[in-house]
Amino acid sequence: MTIELRNMVKRVGAETHIYDTSVTLAETGFNVLLGETRSGKTTLIKLIAGLERPTSGEVWIKGRNVTAVSPQKRSVGLVHQFFVNYPNMTVFENIASPLRVAGVGRKERTRRVEEAAELMRLTPMLKRRPSELSGGQQQRTALARAIVKDCDVVLFDEPLANLDYKLREELRDELPKLLAGRGSIVVYATSEPHEALLLGGHTATMKEGRITQFGETSSVFRQPRDLETARVFSDPPINAAAVRKQGGAIIMDGAEWAVPPVLANAPDGPYTLGLHPHAVTPKPESDNAVRVKGTVGITELSGSESIAHFKRGDEDWVSQSHGVYPFELGAAQDFYFDAGRGLYFDESGRLVA
Repeated sequence: MTIELRNMVKRVGAETHIYDTSVTLAETGFNVLLGETRSGKTTLIKLIAGLERPTSGEVWIKGRNVTAVSPQKRSVGLVHQFFVNYPNMTVFENIASPLRVAGVGRKERTRRVEEAAELMRLTPMLKRRPSELSGGQQQRTALARAIVKDCDVVLFDEPLANLDYKLREELRDELPKLLAGRGSIVVYATSEPHEALLLGGHTATMKEGRITQFGETSSVFRQPRDLETARVFSDPPINAAAVRKQGGAIIMDGAEWAVPPVLANAPDGPYTLGLHPHAVTPKPESDNAVRVKGTVGITELSGSESIAHFKRGDEDWVSQSHGVYPFELGAAQDFYFDAGRGLYFDESGRLVA
């Protein structure tokens, strides 16, 4: 029993925010909504929570049609990216507030608040007010308030977006452990592909109010249904180039290689090659690596990784590789990729698989 959206449509005036959408989310693990700003993630979160009503279609939670049910009666916990805590209440009172509204007795309320505080490492802060907490502690308080109700559904709308890097990494690692075994269906909205990969579970990629693909996170990343999905699930952006299959060869401006097995039975003609940035490196990683030339633009160092944005003709490409490389801005540079790691899309943008 899980969340099911049936022919969900949401319009506001003349604008369509969610196009006809039907999807059944996973009962366990994280259900990640991945997409850029205005892709429809927050609207779907609000529709599931009952904060907005669909123009048409239905929301089912654990076998029950809740489309006309108020948010208060949906057994849903919601955590925003902003620290929504009551400033005049202590941490204990903040966490206890939904239980008090639900009429839970004082003894049971105290037990559940203390349990949630222990999970979130907030026990020493229970008598403090939000203004006396760090950003991470404030967000932990909001998280504790969402899980203390033992809701059927816990919704996260980019909950870590306003935290610094260290706190984001820390909470991202902890969230799956904190929610494991609680019996809640978890929906987590993010605009960051690497966050979806770290959380695992299942991912729905979203673009302009549509779910382009839903499935196990690793499968959606490795086998995107189409080029649009591949672009949603790539940061830095996926490299895309026009190629042509001609007999036993794939021809790209300035390069040529043998037809990979995935295209062995495909007709000759134009295709689009998609390469994730980590598949493009400044040194060859196999004997059959394909060489391309580019002019180096922006470069970045991230820990032990080097990222180089470069121009290949009129195309913008990105290389993301382990190690530190002395790229020279504006200089010509050889890059390499293994054609076997490429994704090939037909003229309609669908993956050839």
